[in-house]
Amino acid sequence: MKSTGSDDFLQRNSVPILAWDFHYEYVNELKALTADLKKVNEIANEFTWDEAKLNIEERMKEEVVLVTDLELKIVFASSGIKKMTGYKAEEILGKTPKMFQGSATSKKDLKEIGEAVKKKIPFEKTLDNYRKNGNTYKCKINAFPVFNLNGEVSHFIAFEKQDLSA
Repeated sequence: MKSTGSDDFLQRNSVPILAWDFHYEYVNELKALTADLKKVNEIANEFTWDEAKLNIEERMKEEVVLVTDLELKIVFASSGIKKMTGYKAEEILGKTPKMFQGSATSKKDLKEIGEAVKKKIPFEKTLDNYRKNGNTYKCKINAFPVFNLNGEVSHFIAFEKQDLSA
């Protein structure tokens, strides 16, 4: 059976809609990553700390990045925060990470984190944190102080991810 020209056109140019959805999501993730990196670079340049030394670009692909000032107020949250916590970055700016904690969060671990912050030393902990909807999740936190060129701590930076193994 001979096909008509319009049949050939439909057969050659049909693309599954799912392919476009996947592409759209990927492009949006790239845009969000680029915007996140631009914001972190602005903060790094303002306070003269080395973004490359912190390996933020690579880590941001797999982890959520939170930057706090010395009072632990969040000044930056990467776009991945929404997927992990349910909060948009704009909703948590100016607040402290305590907003993710609750009754299931280990008081002992919080005390140890507080001591590390006071001493301005790195720490790594896995906490029971809370999403916006109230559900808990295990959050693995790798955090450390960031020093400016004068050797003074200007910020704390935390790389966080949901710990699925716990």
